[in-house]
Amino acid sequence: MANFKLAIRALVRTPFVSSVAIASIALGIGANTAIFSLIQSVLLRPLPVPEPDRLVNILGSEPNYGSQSCNRAGRCEVVFSYPMFRDLERAQTVLTGLAGHRTVLADLAFRGRTQSGEGMAVSGSYFPVLGLKPALGRLFGPDDDRVIGGHALVVLDYHYWSTELGADPTVLDQAISINGHPMTIIGVAPRGFDGTTLGTRPRIFVPLTMRGVMEPWAERFENNRRDYWVYLFGRLKPGVSREQALAKLNALYRPIIAEVELPLQEGVSDQMRSEFKAKQIRLEPGARGQSTLQSQTTTPLALLFSITAIVLLVACINVANLLLARAASRSGEIAVRSSLGAGRGQLIVELLAEAGLLALVAGTASLFVAKWTLTLITSFLPPELAGTIDFGLDAPVLAFATVVLLGTTMLFGLFPAIHSTRSDLLTVTKAESGRGPGGRKTTRFRTSLVTAQIALSTALLGSAGLFVRSLVNVNRVELGIRTDSVVTFAVSPQQIGYRPSETRALFARIGTELAGLPGVTGATSALVPVIRSWNTGGDVDVDGFPTTAQTDVNSRLNYVGVDYFKTLGIPVLAGREFKPSDDIGTPGVVIVNEAFAKKFNLGANPIGRRMRIGNALSPETRAHPGPDREIIGLVKDAAYSEVKDKVPPVFFMAARQDTTLGRLTFYARTRSSPAQLVGAIPRLIANLEPNLPVVDLKTLPQQIDENVFLDRMITTLSAGFAILATLLAAVGLYGVLAYSVTQRTREIGLRMALGADSGRVLGMVLRQVGWMTVVGGTIGTVAAFAIGRSAQSLLYGLQGHDLAAFVGAGIILALVALSAGYVPALRASRVHPMVALRGE
Repeated sequence: MANFKLAIRALVRTPFVSSVAIASIALGIGANTAIFSLIQSVLLRPLPVPEPDRLVNILGSEPNYGSQSCNRAGRCEVVFSYPMFRDLERAQTVLTGLAGHRTVLADLAFRGRTQSGEGMAVSGSYFPVLGLKPALGRLFGPDDDRVIGGHALVVLDYHYWSTELGADPTVLDQAISINGHPMTIIGVAPRGFDGTTLGTRPRIFVPLTMRGVMEPWAERFENNRRDYWVYLFGRLKPGVSREQALAKLNALYRPIIAEVELPLQEGVSDQMRSEFKAKQIRLEPGARGQSTLQSQTTTPLALLFSITAIVLLVACINVANLLLARAASRSGEIAVRSSLGAGRGQLIVELLAEAGLLALVAGTASLFVAKWTLTLITSFLPPELAGTIDFGLDAPVLAFATVVLLGTTMLFGLFPAIHSTRSDLLTVTKAESGRGPGGRKTTRFRTSLVTAQIALSTALLGSAGLFVRSLVNVNRVELGIRTDSVVTFAVSPQQIGYRPSETRALFARIGTELAGLPGVTGATSALVPVIRSWNTGGDVDVDGFPTTAQTDVNSRLNYVGVDYFKTLGIPVLAGREFKPSDDIGTPGVVIVNEAFAKKFNLGANPIGRRMRIGNALSPETRAHPGPDREIIGLVKDAAYSEVKDKVPPVFFMAARQDTTLGRLTFYARTRSSPAQLVGAIPRLIANLEPNLPVVDLKTLPQQIDENVFLDRMITTLSAGFAILATLLAAVGLYGVLAYSVTQRTREIGLRMALGADSGRVLGMVLRQVGWMTVVGGTIGTVAAFAIGRSAQSLLYGLQGHDLAAFVGAGIILALVALSAGYVPALRASRVHPMVALRGE
């Protein structure tokens, strides 16, 4: 306590130094803690289940000839067909159980309240394999998942049950309408469990055999071995290694491939048949569930963590420099205390107590910095993603912050404490006149520290410059769409029980009412929303285009409404748009984009050419050939699902000619404020159908920002951290030069007494700044180049060695360094010789 009392008095005597030190460490530790919280939530946190390390994800492999459907749980090549899942489930002996799952859209109606969200269709083995116990009622078992479409049961997610239903225990055995179908609530999942797919928070769980009820377009999934959509995982039996399990599972899988599924692959070449026959299962650790979010964010999070570590290192160097300067000014005090009997160990402990007190205050402040940084990061995330991941300061994160705090205390506090107690007491006492003795070694060491700060800041500025230029390139992408003043939203009438005819009628009414709102100049609709990371497509058979087993005849597709291209500002290059007369019972018509026309050699005017949906060589198309459709329009290429992706071949069909569409995304262009239209749309839908949820209501620019949220987040954070590190380096540079000028006051006075003018003295100090900047900048540029190479996959439209980014970083740093050094240099140039020499 005595040491801490002395430390408090010492810190209070130098409020500026103490404040800068506390702010530096708080910002450094806070930034590191925030990024570690992201890493903990996304990459490290295991599923809240017993023995998660025994879980394994079972992955398929390509080629998959047929249809593939995937989501955030994993890439399309890793999914299995439903019959293959059941084959493996029945025959495997190395797992305690094999589970399948799939996210589905779920509109819920319960007690007069309707909500839209996600659900998860899971096998009866899902909860038993995970080893979970219900919070209320019971969970699914094998008997709840045997008959296709025969188990109208539901388990509620704990979060949905507690927040939306008030944790009401009487919900058991009550009916809840899901996508218009009544199902019986049998239980509530355990608290803290939100499924096995990070980035998705299902409101409900339904049996996998009910997928055809949840998604009517998938009703024939149970017998189709060429329809790949199920994600699989299992739990290893005690004593079974992952390698042993993999060998046993492939021993089951490969005969099924060779004897059952290979004969179904008609119309493919011998090479393709050979590749299909060679397919094998792969296993990966399943402790963290299944999610593409983890693979997508590993590199960005590692990069951000490295950047914040550099910021913390710069902060530690800054504080060490400040403490060295303050220790130099207290050298006389330390010498006197030593001469009065204080041992070196006691002095080191007292100085470390000051560093520890600084760290304690800074550590407390860092929690607020971390919280603010997490809030900033969350603001970049799309709403559907932000609501599924818990970013917070939980026990592992606080433990990390504590370890970092202790480490930084030793890093910035130990050397100044050791160094300050090694001075020659007699020399210090004689030299004591308000100035410490310094010494060349100390000066060189502090100069080296500042040079290291400059190098680290240059590296961060260079990498930030790369991301800024990358984001500029992203913002300059020609989307082919007029995004200004457009509002978008989606509705799914079929999921609240509407029959196809009723759905079509409601869509028509919505379109009419939407076009009639004040200020609306155009309204339309589409099945696949623009730039929303949604994709759908298939093979096509185009007249006149030769097709072989090796020919790529795949294309993206979309069903769109009347005036779609006019409303979104996509030019029609030839032919016409869809009209209201393109309705049921009229000849099928399609519109294609430039990429489609180029891929299928349709020329500049494909009007009148005909095509069909489906590969002409596939068994399904030969057995049930689709109707001919006439190409009536050619439109300019426009972004489909991603801002940064090359525009794919797309063909558009008239939404009015399809009777099965249960969901549409609407677009409305307004001449007034988009915010007013956003407020008016929920009222419009409520007047037409009170039970119909409005989802994804936003402006089109907002949707585009969400599509590139990762680019915006990385750029903002890296630039912010680089600016912070540069400011800290500037403070350190200013401190070193100011201290150096103070130490050299007599030398400078003697130089000026012997004829040196103020300009020469000014240049002398600025040359020191220049050398530190050149050396540090050179080292930092090399480091920035290394960072750029490692981050190449995150950059768009430029290389990791972009010269403009590095030159810009160098110019910014030079200006900051000169600004930080100019004031001490100016002060040195104004030293009066008599004042400087009076102490002699």
